[in-house]
Amino acid sequence: MCEINEIGARLRELRETSDYTVEQLAAELNVSPEVYRSYEQNGRDIPISVIYEVANKFGVDFAEIVTGTPARLDTYHIVKRGHGRVVNRNPEYHFEDLAYRYADKVMQPLLVTLEPTDTPAKLITHTGQEFNMVLEGTVVVCIGDKEFALTAGDSIYFNPTIPHGQRCGGEKKARFITVIAE
Repeated sequence: MCEINEIGARLRELRETSDYTVEQLAAELNVSPEVYRSYEQNGRDIPISVIYEVANKFGVDFAEIVTGTPARLDTYHIVKRGHGRVVNRNPEYHFEDLAYRYADKVMQPLLVTLEPTDTPAKLITHTGQEFNMVLEGTVVVCIGDKEFALTAGDSIYFNPTIPHGQRCGGEKKARFITVIAE
């Protein structure tokens, strides 16, 4: 079984052991049962925010859903450059979990690399708060019907219950840090 399919299988196991139906969990996540069912079946295109919400709902660590290994550290966790836990779900986004060994997190830091594309950003919603800081390239952040082009050093803090998404705004890859807090 490939890593992406394993994420779907872990989501299914969490849902089933928590006595939730697909319909119940899909409603709580604000997605259709068909979309949620596809997350469990093939693990593709699962928004990081959905994994984060499921982790919070069922009291497990984000890293455990993504990797199958529970986080164990509770004092500090250092991640050297290029050694974040890779969490890839679609070709436009490359995620690295920057706190995958830290237990009981109240925020989820991720390094995101965006490939150049002409495709509009997919808009998602989730609970909590979100912070993005651009490290290199141009990141176009879409919030509702507004778009903001951010470059290295720019940041945005926003309410992720508003439909939002990010896309690369140039011909070169863009990288940013996102922190999602509950």
